Amino acid sequence: MNIVLHQPEIPPNTGNIGRTCVATGTVLHLIEPLGFEITEKELRRAGMDYWKHLDVRRYQNFETFIEKNFNSDTEINHIKPRIWMATTKAKKLYTQADFGPDDFIMFGKESAGIPEEILVDYEETCIRIPMLDSIRSLNLSNSVSIVLYEALRQQNFAGLQQEGQLHRLHWSNSSAQDFALRCKVRKNT
Repeated sequence: MNIVLHQPEIPPNTGNIGRTCVATGTVLHLIEPLGFEITEKELRRAGMDYWKHLDVRRYQNFETFIEKNFNSDTEINHIKPRIWMATTKAKKLYTQADFGPDDFIMFGKESAGIPEEILVDYEETCIRIPMLDSIRSLNLSNSVSIVLYEALRQQNFAGLQQEGQLHRLHWSNSSAQDFALRCKVRKNT
C-alpha cells in the first residue's frame, strides 16, 4: 500500500503516519511544500527513531508525483494501481472502496484538505470517513490509520503479524468462570 500526504503542515501528524507506515510496510509519499523541515536534528528531537526504517519519497508537486507513479507503463502484477482521494467532500464511504494491494491513498493538508482542482478529476475514487456534519474533519493521522487499516483488511493483512504473545505469562484455554475465580483469588490475597 501507499499513503500520500499532499502538503502536510503539522510535524507530529506526519510523524505518527510515518510510524504507522513502518508498522504496516506501507510507503509514505510526501508532496511539497511541507509545513516543516525533515532533518536529522528534527527527527531526533521528535523521538522518531523509526524514521530510518521508513520508505519515504518526496515530490516537488502533485504533477511530479503522478508522473513518477502513474505513467502509462505502471502496472504491478498486471494491475494498474489506483489513487484514492480521502476527502470530506466525497460521496462514497471508504468501506465501499475496493482497494488493491498497490493502491495509493491520498490525504490533504490539515487546514484545507486536497484542493478541489485535484479532486474534480478523481470523482470515482474519492472516499470519505462518515462523521457528524457539525465537525469539519478528523485528525489527519487518525484518518490515515482508519482508511489504511481498512485497505489492509481487504488484503487479509498480508505480510503483517496477526497474532501476539504474552511476555511473562501464557494464554490458557480457560473459561470465563476460571478467569472470574482467578480475579477473586487475587482480590482476596
